[in-house]
Amino acid sequence: MRRITAYRALCGLLGIPLILLGVGLVLGFFRAMAPGGEPPGPLVPLGPNGLYYMAFLGTALVGWGGGLVGAMRQPETSRSVGTATAVALVLSAGYRMLAWFLGDYYFLGEILRVEAAILLLLALAFVWLRPPKPATAS
Repeated sequence: MRRITAYRALCGLLGIPLILLGVGLVLGFFRAMAPGGEPPGPLVPLGPNGLYYMAFLGTALVGWGGGLVGAMRQPETSRSVGTATAVALVLSAGYRMLAWFLGDYYFLGEILRVEAAILLLLALAFVWLRPPKPATAS
């Protein structure tokens, strides 16, 4: 039973921030597209296409976070959400490692490797804590 509780906590601790980040990205899009609006942050220059993808990412994060919150509520019947999340985390770690290896993001230092390690640990937690299949009535 402690495994299910840990899985619920993992889904909630990742799902709720994803929803908040997604809402923030969508609101940033609307703020930037308002008359006289400024694009968010000077670090990454965003044109209209970048703002569009920022809003698209925001809506996807809200959906992903909502799925994780649903899995938090009923983990036994939402096993595939954790599996899909683990796959997404591994892919995300993989492209960070590729970016680090190619050296295009040298100015970030070791942060890409640290992010990749954290993402892989989260993916491992989703696989390891995955709830068992629900018992079927025969």
